[in-house]
Amino acid sequence: MDVGVAWDEFDTAAAQVAAAGSAADLFGPRVAGRSDLRAATAEFRRLARLCHPDRQPPDRRAAAEAAFARLGRLWHDWNTGGQSFLLTTRDHRWAGGDRVASDEVCDMYAATDHDRGGSAWVKIPRLPGDSDLVGNEAALLLRLAAEVPVRWQPYFPRLVEVFRHRDGAGEERRISVVEPLEGFVTLAEVAQAHPGGLDPRDAAWMWRRLLVALGAAHRAGAVHGAVVPDHVHIHPGDHGLVLAGWYFAVDEGGLVPALVGRYRSWYPPEVPARRPATPATDLYLAARLLAHLVGTSLPRPLRAFVAGCTLPDPARRPADAWRLLAEFDEVVERLWGPRRFRPFHLPNRP
Repeated sequence: MDVGVAWDEFDTAAAQVAAAGSAADLFGPRVAGRSDLRAATAEFRRLARLCHPDRQPPDRRAAAEAAFARLGRLWHDWNTGGQSFLLTTRDHRWAGGDRVASDEVCDMYAATDHDRGGSAWVKIPRLPGDSDLVGNEAALLLRLAAEVPVRWQPYFPRLVEVFRHRDGAGEERRISVVEPLEGFVTLAEVAQAHPGGLDPRDAAWMWRRLLVALGAAHRAGAVHGAVVPDHVHIHPGDHGLVLAGWYFAVDEGGLVPALVGRYRSWYPPEVPARRPATPATDLYLAARLLAHLVGTSLPRPLRAFVAGCTLPDPARRPADAWRLLAEFDEVVERLWGPRRFRPFHLPNRP
């Protein structure tokens, strides 16, 4: 998407979104009639265009992401009346409405199966045009469920179903439903809770599990393409890890379709240059993530490890996650001895 919104236009739109006390403040009251739907939809599209992060320069992208996310939530509230929803599909009736998480594409809502019981997360793209990304993720999750051995399945979200839905404004979206990640937090939240850097011994078990997830995906021929903190979820107590955010995934050798705006500077050269993505692409991003979590206290042997994974030329980087994991285990054992379980707790969490 081009960068083409003047700063004063963005400032005005972002201030309008921030000042809105309710969805009606932006889109007008909910009354019957297609004219009101058309007017509200036109206003949403106008604000979405002005606030979209990809239309802003790097120094304003964070403000745009915040405004864009709030706009999406208010638009959802306007379409649902701020109340719970009931989405009926061929196999389920999903009842819910409380937003539990957001990422660069979707807002996620807690839901229960109205007929069968059980909980799930309903993932709704904020923009109808991002439905192709939701569909791409759903296809990859189905593929991983079919091809990855059972012992590695817990490293990936489990897709329940994907379907198309037309909202009250006539906008059609592809919506997916996944099993909830109860008790998990993203590595973005972990980094935020440890601004001085994570103990490298804690980061080691997280990175080790991330390599397992990548190794399993790569063996199935899939490249994630966006291994960034927002997409890696850990369970602090159980030391579990789930690699989510498969919107931009491709077959090995494919072209990653888009970058996560806030992590634009993290990507290896082949992604913005529109060259083929390989397992080395994911391992580059994973190494950047390790360095980001630990910061300046990263031990010298691990700094050398990160440097080797982030060489500009993908042909010179490691491309086998399993082999890299074995080498990583050797480095960790030399640093701290045999692996032992380390309890991990985030501040202000049970």
